[in-house]
Amino acid sequence: MKNKVKFLREEKNMTQNELAEKSGLSLRTIQRIEAGNILKGFTLKTIAEALETNPENIIFKKENTSIERAKLINLSVLSGLVIPFGSLIFPLILTYKTADSSNKEIGKQIVSVQIVLSLILSLLMIISLFLQSAISLKFPLFLIPLVAILCLKLVIVIVNGISLNQKQQLAIKLKTNFL
Repeated sequence: MKNKVKFLREEKNMTQNELAEKSGLSLRTIQRIEAGNILKGFTLKTIAEALETNPENIIFKKENTSIERAKLINLSVLSGLVIPFGSLIFPLILTYKTADSSNKEIGKQIVSVQIVLSLILSLLMIISLFLQSAISLKFPLFLIPLVAILCLKLVIVIVNGISLNQKQQLAIKLKTNFL
């Protein structure tokens, strides 16, 4: 975590030596703090008093990573309901055009789940054709796995969307991704 000690010191037109004297800390400690060492406890309180500010004003708050792109990638899976393999193509394009590493990683996890579901659907549709001819059924049996997997994809998108909004992470993902 970075701190604002150097900025606040320079704002008060103080040298490192002056801050060291005013705070009672060594010059070397001030140099380490300004170089990025983590401030906590007594040292944080002492520096804050010497700079005449609150300790929370010295520490940068951890920035909240934006996962808006990950939400868009998750929603793009729904294109597979209309376009064959759209649940793979569009999320892949959005994932690889993403610069942010956390959004890219979430996108890869989303695509990995869709790859597995597409493989399962393909296998089930092939098996259903053989099964249909073996039991000489007039009803198109391939519709059952098709509708079931499409409903499953819809549920996964909804559950992951809710999880991205609340926890900023996916609820349904694989332990390893393929990408």
